Amino acid sequence: MKRTDLVNSNSKFAKYLPWLAAIVALIGAVSGMFGSGKVRNMDVQDFARLPVLEGGRVKPLDSIARNSLLVIRSQQSFRYNERTVNADEWLLDVMFRPDVADDQPIFVINDPDVLGLLGIKQSSERYFSFKTLMPHIDEIQKQSEAAHPIDAKQRTRYQSAIVNLFERVYQYHRLKHSIQIAGAEGGLTQEIKDVATPGAEERHAVLRELGLFRPFPGAKPSDWRSVGEALRDARNGQPLDKGLAPMARVSDAWAKQDVPAFNSAVSEVLALARPDEVRQAKSELAFNLAQPFYAGMVVYVFALLILFVSWAYKPALLQPVAFAVLLVGVLVHTAGLTSRVILQGRPPVTNLYSSAVFVGWGAVVLGAILEWIYRKGYGTAVAASSGFASLIIAHHLAADGDTMEMMRAVLDSNFWLATHVVTITIGYSGTFLAGAIAIGWTLRKHIVKHADPAADKALVAMCYGIVCFAVFFSFVGTVLGGIWADQSWGRFWGWDPKENGALLIVLWNAIILHARWGGYARDRGIMAMAIFGNIITSLSWFGVNMLGVGLHSYGFMDKAFWALVAFGTTQLLLIALALLPRRFWRRGPGPMATPHTPASAA
Repeated sequence: MKRTDLVNSNSKFAKYLPWLAAIVALIGAVSGMFGSGKVRNMDVQDFARLPVLEGGRVKPLDSIARNSLLVIRSQQSFRYNERTVNADEWLLDVMFRPDVADDQPIFVINDPDVLGLLGIKQSSERYFSFKTLMPHIDEIQKQSEAAHPIDAKQRTRYQSAIVNLFERVYQYHRLKHSIQIAGAEGGLTQEIKDVATPGAEERHAVLRELGLFRPFPGAKPSDWRSVGEALRDARNGQPLDKGLAPMARVSDAWAKQDVPAFNSAVSEVLALARPDEVRQAKSELAFNLAQPFYAGMVVYVFALLILFVSWAYKPALLQPVAFAVLLVGVLVHTAGLTSRVILQGRPPVTNLYSSAVFVGWGAVVLGAILEWIYRKGYGTAVAASSGFASLIIAHHLAADGDTMEMMRAVLDSNFWLATHVVTITIGYSGTFLAGAIAIGWTLRKHIVKHADPAADKALVAMCYGIVCFAVFFSFVGTVLGGIWADQSWGRFWGWDPKENGALLIVLWNAIILHARWGGYARDRGIMAMAIFGNIITSLSWFGVNMLGVGLHSYGFMDKAFWALVAFGTTQLLLIALALLPRRFWRRGPGPMATPHTPASAA
């Protein structure tokens, strides 16, 4: 082969490698959507897309299963008897084979005092079955009831842990009684036969009180009925709900592991649901299977890894590959965000979880634009790291349950709220991205052996541009929030902690710009100030929920306290590092040292 042919071949390979990497990353990201959905040849996925009403909104049973298992075990699947049990199979066992479900280790317990209460010695084992907890249920409830009246901010570690454990046990108990009385002879089939017998009214009341969701549809949400309500109505002379008999057959078939009977009964139940609700549930099931934010998080990690390799080996070849993989992450992140908006019919930011997703998305998009402009790899680095960090935060916030919960009444009001929340969250994204760029500048200053003024200048320019962007959106978002507050609460500004936090973000970004314009701070000072912006924004974002006061506080987050303290401490250390001279710990003359002049040359 001629040398020119080899050069042309390498050139073509380098040209198409980013496309190839992007295609592979995209296939990997969407591969989760194409599982068979069968367990021992039973159409579990068809059952999982059955629409039910829970928490004020219609959702597939798959969402009930995933959210419940995530709350109880902090995972959406688990290993048992040398196989993986997914959330849908677990839910079927809980409802229709409670003897099997009670043996499965799903309750995560870490607190040593709670383990002591259960008579369990501390070990590496963290997961325990309901059967293990059963002898201690009364004591768990007693301890929880004693701790529950205490304000969440005042509870001890043990009190918080025991309350949390009882809430998870109670949710498990409700799931077991959502379709039929757990462990009752004959299950729902026998309950239908005995609908008018003495004692049936008490059983129906139990099912009404404990049922976690309503499987039988109505014209509007208030018309949906639980199994207990359908049985009560039948007892009172109304026609038997068409869904009761097929649901009873589902129960019997799963209990017997009868494949044909189960698949046939599931088809009957689905046929009774309204087509529009089945389509909605099917879309949400596809979203759950795809797990776009988890997939995006993985793609961002791969983009970072490729970029790190490029700094040591063939940057001209690998940096475009890292950028291409980052763009796949942006695409997956955007698709997930858009899907949530469509499924909820709401703006992209409705709770803390969605704000974390949206803040990360905004930072990634801005970082990708910077990379497109500068082509130095820095935009890819800050974008991928910001996206990964924000989605990790969202992943932990998802442990509280349904992330697409109905909006609180105070938030579900008008156009000004939607624009305010979205705009100010974009301001959060910009402020965090500016801080991330400043952190990159700081680390690079102390890690890279030789100074590169052009690279330093590019990073400072990026940070400055993003701060300008952030101050604009933060200011506009704060003003829009005042307009919404005036319409909803009758005052434009009330010095609420959240309002103060938003104002601090605007003022701090404005101070950075004025320090630059007035010459009060040079590159090093501007970068240190940008890092401090991370602390201010995190306090405004999460700190308000930890205070538990003010009209904007929608729940106390005691778990976030130490995470915020750790985050603030790391940011202060990075600020100190930014203010230190370049590579200050190195021995010998630094880059700016004056060379020694021999006496003979004087």
